[in-house]
Amino acid sequence: MEDAIIVGAGPIGLACAISAKRRGGDPLVLDAGAITNSIVHYPIGMHFFTTPERLEIGGHPLTCAGPKATREEALKYYRGVVRTEGIRTRTFARLLTAGREADGIRCTVGTRLGEETLWCRTLVLATGYFDHPNRLGVEGEDRPHVRHYFDEGHLGYGLDVVVVGGKNSAVEAALQLYRAGARVTLVHRGPAFSRSVKYWLRPDIENRIAAGEIGARFGGTVQRIDADAVVIGTADGGEQALPADLVYVLIGFHPDFALLERIGIHCDPDSGRPTIDPETLETNVAGVYLAGSATAGRSISEIFIENGRFDGEKIFGSAADRARVDQQYTSIRRPRGE
Repeated sequence: MEDAIIVGAGPIGLACAISAKRRGGDPLVLDAGAITNSIVHYPIGMHFFTTPERLEIGGHPLTCAGPKATREEALKYYRGVVRTEGIRTRTFARLLTAGREADGIRCTVGTRLGEETLWCRTLVLATGYFDHPNRLGVEGEDRPHVRHYFDEGHLGYGLDVVVVGGKNSAVEAALQLYRAGARVTLVHRGPAFSRSVKYWLRPDIENRIAAGEIGARFGGTVQRIDADAVVIGTADGGEQALPADLVYVLIGFHPDFALLERIGIHCDPDSGRPTIDPETLETNVAGVYLAGSATAGRSISEIFIENGRFDGEKIFGSAADRARVDQQYTSIRRPRGE
């Protein structure tokens, strides 16, 4: 019987583990992938938008060579925190379901060796959303040259590459691919780029499109993905085939709603927001808590490392701790809901 199991070894899950340990607990942290698996999926060499101190957990300083941490520096930092804090982790162990029983919370975990049963008194779900990319749902999306995560531009050198999406990830991928020597076409179903595109990216991508260096198909809807092309619908009701040796579908992510449903957590059918106590983050299932973006339903942009890293204090702390956390929330430049 574990006192607490925390599902998700990302920055927020690890911060929850630190909050539990500093109150005498010894939580077990599970993750379906590696430590900070979401950051593992970030593009190689990526720089964080936020400053290092806002990525820190447990009071451990994050030092980096430049003003912003890179993907590689963050991975090294969070590994170091796990080691320094002595956090027990089990990676590549996916929570399949859980349920409240008389003796505690029964958790079914899938590993490469099969299913396993674990018991705990407290279950914290800090599962994030980065393991669940949104899909187009079209024929050919599972072809081997189609990817839902962007890795690096170098792989596109000399190739025809189609990037699907109109937000930051798609824009950054298109720019990196172009600069690495790919012939890039960006497809976005909207009439223009999302308003959320970063202010320094927007003029860059718009200038590249205006110069004919990156192709763009606004209002284009992907119909299917063939072995050598992406077929989109045109305004006149016809179709256009865009040459594609490599395809990146970068249209966002979503929480694991199916897991929440299997556990019995109530979620609003429209927003996807789960039923939680805003003070303690406990769900309608006794002893089961949510942390990080799992608390926001489909509004995943409300939660990020900067504010979600305090959720462990709300779950494992006292009333005074929760009041202090509320003050910390308001001091962050991008509070919840902004």
